[in-house]
Amino acid sequence: MSPTPALTDLLERIRAAAADGKPLRIRGGGSKDFYGQSLQGEILDTRSLDGISSYEPSELVVTVQAGTPLAELEAALAEKGQCLPFEPPHYAFTGGPATVGGMVASGLSGPARAAVGSVRDYVLGLSLINGKAEYLSFGGTVMKNVAGYDVSRVMAGSLGTLGLITEVSLKVLPFAPAEVTLRFHLDEATALQKLNQWGGQPLPLNASSWVVDAGQPTLYLRLRGAVAAVEAASERLLAEVPGERVDSAQTTANWSTARDLRLPWFAAGFARGQDLWRLSVPQTAQPLGLGDTLIDWLGGQRWVWADSGDLALAQRLRSAAQAAQGHATLFIATRADFAGTGAVFTPPIPVLMKIQRQLKAEFDPAGIFNPGRMFADM
Repeated sequence: MSPTPALTDLLERIRAAAADGKPLRIRGGGSKDFYGQSLQGEILDTRSLDGISSYEPSELVVTVQAGTPLAELEAALAEKGQCLPFEPPHYAFTGGPATVGGMVASGLSGPARAAVGSVRDYVLGLSLINGKAEYLSFGGTVMKNVAGYDVSRVMAGSLGTLGLITEVSLKVLPFAPAEVTLRFHLDEATALQKLNQWGGQPLPLNASSWVVDAGQPTLYLRLRGAVAAVEAASERLLAEVPGERVDSAQTTANWSTARDLRLPWFAAGFARGQDLWRLSVPQTAQPLGLGDTLIDWLGGQRWVWADSGDLALAQRLRSAAQAAQGHATLFIATRADFAGTGAVFTPPIPVLMKIQRQLKAEFDPAGIFNPGRMFADM
């Protein structure tokens, strides 16, 4: 099959950039321009790669061009009663609509991440253009298709530093038959203890959010699954801990709001002009004592605000995450130079950094793709 005009144009631009050593900044809608160490290079726009290439609802597989708006893909899936269960965030802080390529390249997932897995877990295969201007395909459209290094999933979360994703095949799932949201007024320590306890039981836990809501520490818990399982779990949990069901269209919308960091807790921090930090820790981690915190992913993700340039707090955040066997990321910074906060991402251990550098050298030997986006020295 001959390349499309859009693909041919991208191949030629990458070939010329590699020959000249000219950096390129891969960009779809730009909805995640805020995320990463720095933005460098001439924009290489992926939005000409648009459309759903194939969709087999009975096989739970969709193949889609990288520049396709994420909302367009989700709408097509919804028509068949299916979805991307990891709930990829759209965001609206910078740029335009989120794209499928950006979804994979950022590797970010929404509220259901702890229960259903991440973007990487649903990537079956993809095609890309590497830094040598070679058009390559990896994986396929079934789960058991990899012998050796799983390049398709390596691309998830690589922030475009290894190549330009052109097309991706994804596993999709039907919408859950039932969903219930419960609300409990619990302090942070008790909420985490209950989440850990419930997480070890056969309950259809799907998402959680603990936050001080209108001055009241509150745990929201979403159950999803078969009707009988959800109803039985709801009755059991409410009998165990005083709480209430808060099922409504607004509640459903609030989970999407949480996905895109638009809850009042986030809005308040943005209004103060603070930096937003994301701490990824084991779900069993105890309260970290870092002040005003929002906790989701059944305890595995902690959001914390910090004044820009507050060196002491930035170090406390990284130290607290490391002590809990996790890591901290400066997710959204108010200052473009990130002064006073150090690296955006916690550097990986030396052996993993070595592997990342080797992958970079193999896929992008001229170093033209998104230089400095992930780590300054890659």
